[in-house]
Amino acid sequence: MTLDAHTQFHLGLLKQLHTLLSALTDLDHWSAESHSELLEELNGLCSALEQGQFDDWFSGQDVLCKVFNRYPQVAHLIPRDLLWFFGGDCLHFMPDEEIEAFQALDEQRHAAEQAGEAFDWGKARQLQLSQDDGQRH
Repeated sequence: MTLDAHTQFHLGLLKQLHTLLSALTDLDHWSAESHSELLEELNGLCSALEQGQFDDWFSGQDVLCKVFNRYPQVAHLIPRDLLWFFGGDCLHFMPDEEIEAFQALDEQRHAAEQAGEAFDWGKARQLQLSQDDGQRH
């Protein structure tokens, strides 16, 4: 099964997150076994997305919320796009302005899809970030 570009983009971010978490050595009060279980859950999430068999958004939310709660020291490294992608409880980790920015991107994506046009989430997100950065300076 061929994944759409939007899912492929987020799958890449999930794999980056897996790599980041795999490299963690400072586990605070979490056991190595608990850490391994979380990595397995994340790996399972990646596999389900890759195979196009993913329809359990709650499991994605659960994994990301666990990452935020267990590893606050790397929270700033977690791609914000993943929070939006899974939605639900993940949105609690996003300020309103960020949610509005992602809503605008989603609207652009849906408009492009309805017009039969390709939409590159990664490029659109980079453009949005560079525009936001330009407005702050």
